[in-house]
This record gives sequence, structure tokens and C-alpha cells, in this order.
Amino acid sequence: MAPDHSCMLLPGTQLVRRPLRCIRAWGRPPSRSAMDLRELVSALNDFASLSLAERWDNVGLLVEPSPPHTVNTLFLTNDLTEEVMEEAVQKKADLILSYHPPIFTPLKRVTWKTWKERLVVRALEHRIGIYSPHTAYDAIPHGVNNWLTKGLGACTSVPLHPSTAPSYPAEGTHRVEFCADNTEHLDTVLSKIKDIQEISCLTTLPARVEGEEQTRVTLNCSQKALLEVVALLSQNSLLYHKTEILLLQKPLLPHTGMGRLCTLSEPVSLSDVIERIKSHLKLPHIRLAVGMGKTLESPVKKAALCAGSGNSVLKGMEADLYLTGEMSHHDVLDAVANGISVILCEHSNTERGFLSELRDMLSIHLQNKINIIVSEKDRDPLQVA
Repeated sequence: MAPDHSCMLLPGTQLVRRPLRCIRAWGRPPSRSAMDLRELVSALNDFASLSLAERWDNVGLLVEPSPPHTVNTLFLTNDLTEEVMEEAVQKKADLILSYHPPIFTPLKRVTWKTWKERLVVRALEHRIGIYSPHTAYDAIPHGVNNWLTKGLGACTSVPLHPSTAPSYPAEGTHRVEFCADNTEHLDTVLSKIKDIQEISCLTTLPARVEGEEQTRVTLNCSQKALLEVVALLSQNSLLYHKTEILLLQKPLLPHTGMGRLCTLSEPVSLSDVIERIKSHLKLPHIRLAVGMGKTLESPVKKAALCAGSGNSVLKGMEADLYLTGEMSHHDVLDAVANGISVILCEHSNTERGFLSELRDMLSIHLQNKINIIVSEKDRDPLQVA
């Protein structure tokens, strides 16, 4: 019988038994599947509905390579500058999620002349899509403003300007209701109403009014159509005086909207709040305006905040403190005169730190199907010199 060389040992050696371990190839990341760009965009829209963005905003997919386009790496940044674009190219990004939209005002041409045009050129040359959520991420309960509240410590918060449901009511801005008892005349009125554009949900139902059988007419219409409906009904004084006009308002969405009003669990001195904010935002300095009659030791119980620029969102809000990235000189003066202290941290410094939290949330939302990385070059353009 031939000797079993596989079990032979050299003199003086011992056989040591060790448990088997899985060994990953050096430098090879864990295997991930990929996503089609349109599938990914749909998932991003599910994460934060673009209908929550402000009307003036430019959100969604802004640059799309020719399909099909597969995304293996999603690259997160607060601002897409040329330096950040070069980083995305070097890291082989397939889609850039830029919190601020790099394309805001319409481009009349795409050349090499301006830096924003060059971003589009570079993106298409390297088959990189660009997606921007901006104020949709401001509004959602798990978004930028919610992240900023964590810098205050333990607190409860509500939106300063709540968002409304995007799909209710389905049609029209106003509802018009009136009753009529003259069937022949009513048929004429209804015929004319049907000729008006932007009329919807026109219904007629029998109704008893003051003991008399009548017909109740209900319709939804736009602001423009409302003027025509009122003009028509005013031709008959009996109909006109029985007309009711209701403003249709969409229901508010809980915990969703612009800005946050935060009530701290326990009052904290202004100086302590400053240190908390600097720690949360990883900033050595902030800008401070102390409210009239207040000091650094004055207690802060309520704080109104808005990531980015807080001018329009914070204006007129009652609080001990305003926290935002930037405000106009005169709005700061107004706040101080009303005894409200103001902390300014520069625009993007109140947003950028959210990206790390976003990366973790998107990894779960996208079921770890793609690689998600955060820019290392992205930074606020302003520095303290």
C-alpha cells in the first residue's frame, strides 16, 4: 500500500488543529448587486416624495445618461462643484446625489464656458447621472431639519410650516354648492356650467330645503373657473343668494414641512446651546447675535431652526433662539430687537453633516444593493481667516 504523503510530518513538527475561517480576498469589497437608474430613481422618490419640495425648487433627476444605465456606486454630496465632480469621476460614481441642485436656472447651451455647463459635460462624458432632492429632504420627518434638531439635545419638534398632502383634494381649489327648484332653468344653468373649462366633480342630488323638494348642485373648480361660475350664477338672484363657496384645503402631513420649532426637555443656557451646536456640526466657530435683554447665561427653552437659509422660514416665529445657516442683516436686527438670539453657522454647514446619516438610511432603504459613498472634497466655500 502506498504511503499517504499528505499526512507525513517532518521530524520535530506537531499538527495543530484550528477552526476553519472564511477568508475574503485581499482588498475585495463584499459583493453587491446593481440597480438600473430608473429603478433607483423610483426608490429615491419613495424615500422622499418630490411633491414635498418647494414650488420654486428644481428637484429630481437632472442629468440622465442614455439608457440603459446601471448604477453600482451612488455618490453623495451637498454641493456639486468641479472639484467634487472630479472626485466622483475618480471614484467611478454612476449617480451623484447632490443635495443642492447644480442646475437651477435654465441652461440655454451646454458648452465649456461656465462651470455649471462643464458639470453637465463631464457628467455625460463619464456616464454619470445627477439627482437632487433639496427641499424635499428639508420637509421629510427623517430629513435635514430633523438631523439639525439633534444638535440642541433632547427636545420635541414640530414643523414651522407644515406640508400638505399632495393628492387631496383630487381636483379644483374651490367647491361651489347651490340649490334650485326650477328644473327647466336649472338645466339651462347646468348646460352653461359644463361649457366652462376646469370644472370637475359636477353632481346633482335631490334635497329638501325648508320643506320643498329641490336639487342640490355641487361642483369643484379652479380659481379661474370660479370667477366664471360666480358670474353665471349672479345673473339669477335666487340662485346666487343660495350659493355657498368653500375653499378646498389639503390635509396637513404630520411631522412634515419646512423648519422646526423645538421645545427642549429642560431649559439650557445660551452658552451651552452654542457648544452643543458646535459639537454637532463639528465647527470651531459660529456667528452669534444675542437678543435684546439677553446674555450668554439666559435660558433657551424654545428654538426655531431651518437648515440653509432661514430668512423666510423663521421670520416672525416666537422663540428664544433662531438657528440657521444664514440670514439677512436686517432680519437678524429684527430678531435681536424682539429679544431673540440668533446663531448662524454658514449655509451648507447646517446641511452637510446629514449626508453620513443619509448614507446609512439609504443603505437600508435600497437593501444594500449598491455602494454608497460620501464626498470627501465637499465643503462650505466660506472659512474663518
